[in-house]
Amino acid sequence: MNRNNNKAGFTLIELMIVVAIIAIIAAVAIPKLVSARISANENAAVATLRSIAAAQQQLQSSAAIDTDADGGGEHGYFGELAGTAPIRDFNGGAPAIGLVQLDPTYLPVAFGNVIPDGNGQGIVERQGYYYKMFLPNAAVTNPIGGVAEAGVGGNPGVLPGGSNSEIMWCCYAWPVQATKTGNRAFMINQAGDVIATQNQATGAVIPYNGVAGATVPAFDAAFSTPLDMGSEPALSTVGLLAQDGRVWTPVGN
Repeated sequence: MNRNNNKAGFTLIELMIVVAIIAIIAAVAIPKLVSARISANENAAVATLRSIAAAQQQLQSSAAIDTDADGGGEHGYFGELAGTAPIRDFNGGAPAIGLVQLDPTYLPVAFGNVIPDGNGQGIVERQGYYYKMFLPNAAVTNPIGGVAEAGVGGNPGVLPGGSNSEIMWCCYAWPVQATKTGNRAFMINQAGDVIATQNQATGAVIPYNGVAGATVPAFDAAFSTPLDMGSEPALSTVGLLAQDGRVWTPVGN
């Protein structure tokens, strides 16, 4: 009796063809997936900054923080806005850190998960981006410096200026991993307009990326005057180059 010993299966050449086809599909699909992810994260960052601006406006209007007891409300840090850190107060004739938290809060409690960056200053991570808040110092004339949030959230050792904090603040957003979770970096301040830089390496300018000290935006990075939060943002549309050596442009609605 003759038996058929032939068994169905793939030859080595057939397997190599299948692997090659899969590799081609992956080469086309993966960059598109990364690009879609970056676009989604950037759009979310812009929306988040606008939500932060709305929260700051609500906080200032409520006068929940009034460290100079003049009746004018002040802007706050992430820990204060999210109710995870005590708000600043007027105590003994001077600004001080109070004993109570905001209730209700103006930002979700997740924004109170503040971690230190490479400079030991507070940042928040949300959907592929880091966010860093600055309030102005107590300078009575320009330049007006920026004071970052404490690395554990809330107020640093040297508190921001009461009068200046009634008027100004700024917040930066940049990728957790440049070219992977996002490309552009963003900034918003009390004017409520989001501006952006392409955040590319050009010459000695390195991208904002992660938490290392040199890759985190300084408070004056997007401003027109060195070390001055009181100056206007430096926009390329009016022919200005920012203090970080980058070109910043307005983000459309």
